[in-house]
Amino acid sequence: MAPRRNTGAGAEADLPEYAGHYRLESCLGAGGMGVVHLARSTSGRQLAVKVVHAEFARDPEFRGRFRQEVAAARRVSGAFTASVVDADPEAERPWMATLFIPGPTLSDHVKRNGPMAPAQVRRLMAGLAEALRDIHRVGVVHRDLKPSNVLLAEDGPKVIDFGISRPADSELRTETGKLIGTPPFMAPEQFRRPREVGPAADIFALGSVLVHAATGRGPFDSDSPYVVAYQVVHDDPDLTGVPDDLASLVERCLAKEPEDRPTPDELMRELRSVSASYDTQAFIPAQRTDEPGAGAAAARTDEAEGVEPAADAPGARPAGRRLRRRLGVAAGVFGLLAGGGLASMAWSDQAGGGNGTARTTGSPATAAAFRAWAVKPVTGSGGAPECSAGAGRLLCARPGVVFAVDPSDGSLLWRRAVATTRWSGPPVLAGGLVQPPSDHGRSLQALDPATGKPAWQRTFSAYSGVLRAGDTLVLTGTDGTATGVDAATGRTKWHRRVPGQGTAGFTAFAGDDDHAYTTTVSADGSTTRVVAVDADTGAVAWDARLKGTLRPVAAQDGSVFFLSLSSTYGYADAVVRYRPGSAATRRVALPVPREDPQATVAGHVVHVLGAAGSLDAIDMDSGKRMWHLETSVSRGSLPVADAEHVYVSAADGRLLAVDARSGRLVGQTPARIGGAADRVPAVLPEPVVLGRRVCATAPDGTVFTVDGRDPAGW
Repeated sequence: MAPRRNTGAGAEADLPEYAGHYRLESCLGAGGMGVVHLARSTSGRQLAVKVVHAEFARDPEFRGRFRQEVAAARRVSGAFTASVVDADPEAERPWMATLFIPGPTLSDHVKRNGPMAPAQVRRLMAGLAEALRDIHRVGVVHRDLKPSNVLLAEDGPKVIDFGISRPADSELRTETGKLIGTPPFMAPEQFRRPREVGPAADIFALGSVLVHAATGRGPFDSDSPYVVAYQVVHDDPDLTGVPDDLASLVERCLAKEPEDRPTPDELMRELRSVSASYDTQAFIPAQRTDEPGAGAAAARTDEAEGVEPAADAPGARPAGRRLRRRLGVAAGVFGLLAGGGLASMAWSDQAGGGNGTARTTGSPATAAAFRAWAVKPVTGSGGAPECSAGAGRLLCARPGVVFAVDPSDGSLLWRRAVATTRWSGPPVLAGGLVQPPSDHGRSLQALDPATGKPAWQRTFSAYSGVLRAGDTLVLTGTDGTATGVDAATGRTKWHRRVPGQGTAGFTAFAGDDDHAYTTTVSADGSTTRVVAVDADTGAVAWDARLKGTLRPVAAQDGSVFFLSLSSTYGYADAVVRYRPGSAATRRVALPVPREDPQATVAGHVVHVLGAAGSLDAIDMDSGKRMWHLETSVSRGSLPVADAEHVYVSAADGRLLAVDARSGRLVGQTPARIGGAADRVPAVLPEPVVLGRRVCATAPDGTVFTVDGRDPAGW
C-alpha cells in the first residue's frame, strides 16, 4: 500500500503506512496536531488512529503534551468517549488508536442539515451533561469542547479530542503564553486568566455548543475572534431560537462567573423536570446524509473552528436582541488585543467598598457565642492581605504596610509602613517579635507585636531569600551560602555553605521548628537529594537521596512529606512520606496526576489541591485515597486543615469549607473581588485557623473571620 499524502490542514509529505500493528487505510481528517486515519487491526477491527505531525514528533516538549492527551483520554470512560485501544507516545511518529465510532460530528451535521429539532437538542444536552460528569469525575477538564469535538453516535453523543495543550490551536496570545481553546466556545475565564481554567469552563462551552446545535450559530457571533472575545466576557448571549424549555438552563451555563454555572449533575436533575426532554431513545440525527469524515474518534482533528455562517444552514439567523455593535467598538477591542494581549484588558467588575469598620454577622441566637466580622484595615490597592497568627493577634501585610488586627472583633491594633513593594508572604512571629516580609535585598527588621514599633534592624550582605525556621531566620546568600539569624536579637548565629548544593534554597514548615530543608534534583529527574539543616546551628542534621523528582510540602511528627512530580510538566503523581529516623519511605500514587499542586498535612492525611480545583485526601497510613472533590476553584490557596474541615481561599475572595471526613463541600462565603478582577496573584493567601475562628482575606482588601463550626451558616 503506497503512502498517502495529506491535503488537509497541517499538510505534510509522505504519511506512514502503519502505526504500530495497525494498517492505515484512509485519511479521516487533519489538524494542527496530527493526521487522523481510519485503520484496521490484525483482527479486522476498525479504529481511528491519530499520528502526530513529523515536525512535532521531534519536539520533546510536544511529546510530553501528547503523552498527557493519551493519559487524559484513557482515564475517561468509553461510555461517553471513544475508548483508547493502544498508543505509543515514544514512537518515531507518536500515535494513538481509539475505537472507530460511526457518526458525523455535530459541526458536520449542523452544516449539512441545519439546526436540530428541539427534542434532539434536549437529548444532546442530557448526553453531553453525562459525558462532562464522567470526564470531570476523573479530574480531567476538556477546555476545548466544541461542535467538531462532539460525535453523534447512535447511542448518544461522544466527546472527543483531549489534546488540550497544543502548539497551534489559536492565533490569540496572552502575556503568559498561548491561549488554549476556540474563541466562540471559550469561557470568560479562558480569556481573562487562560491558565486558571476549571470544570466550569466546560459547562460554558456546553452552553455555546447547544446554541450552535439549536440555531446554527453561536451565542457570541462574529467573524473576528477579537470581537468574540470581547462579547464572551462582556455581552449577554443571543439565545434566539433556543427551545423555550431549555433557554433558562442554557443561559445559566453561559453565566460569566464559573460559580454561577450548574454542575453536570444539576443539569441532569433539571432536565428530568422537563418532561419531554429526558427519554431513552437512541440518538439518531434526522436527515442523515453521507457526511464526509463521519466516524472519527477521540483522535479526531484539532482544527480551529469558527461559528458557521447563517448561509450554511436553512433559515437565516434571526435578528435577535443583540445586534452587531458599532464598528468603532470592534476596532477598539482589536486595538486592545493587538496592542497588549487579552491579559492586559481591564475587565470590569464592581469595586469593593468599605470604610475600615468591622461588620458583624450571625443570628442573634448565636451572636453572644460567636461574632463574625469583616474589615478593611488599610486603604488603597494591593490585593488580598497575607496573614498569620501570633502573640494573640492576626498579623497581616500588604505591599508597603504591616498591621495587626484583634481576631475577636477585627479592630485595628497598629499599622506600620515598611519597605516592601511586592508580594513576599505574611509577617510571622519568631523570637517573640514580628518579622515583616522582605523584598530580598540587604536590610531586615523586627517589630514589637504589641505596638508595631521597631525592635531591631540590621543590614546584611546581599541575600536572595529569607524564611523562618523556629526562632531562626535563614537567609539565602546570592553567593550560594546560607546565614542563620537570631529572630529575637538580629545577631548572626551561623554562616555556611550547604554540602552538595550550588545556590542554596530553603523550605521550612510550621510542624518542624528545628530544621530548614533544601533539595536538589538529579539531572535526569530520577532522584532528589534532601538535606535537613539544624536551624539553630546550621549543621547538617541528615542527608538523604530519595527516588523521583520530589518537592517537600510539610514536616510533622518526625516525618517529611513530599509531592512526587512528573518530569514532563511537574504534575503531581504521588505523595511520599519519609521518616529520617528509620529511613522508611512510603509512596502513595494519586489516581489522577494533578497540575501545579499544593498540599498540606493534617495528622496522617495529606490534602492535595490541583490548579484546576481537584482536591484529594490521601491517607498515608492506609495508602489509599479517602475522597476526592472537584471544587471548581482555579489556582486556589494552599489548603489548610483542622480536625473537622479543609479550608481553601479562591481568587475571587471566597473561603470554602470541605468536610475532612467525607470530602463534601459544606460552606462558602460570598465573593469579594473588588475593582481588579482581571489581576490574580501568583500565590493566594492561605486561611488561618484560630480555634473555632477561621480567618481569610480577599482581593478587595477585606480581612474577615467566620465560624469554623458552622460553615453552612457562612
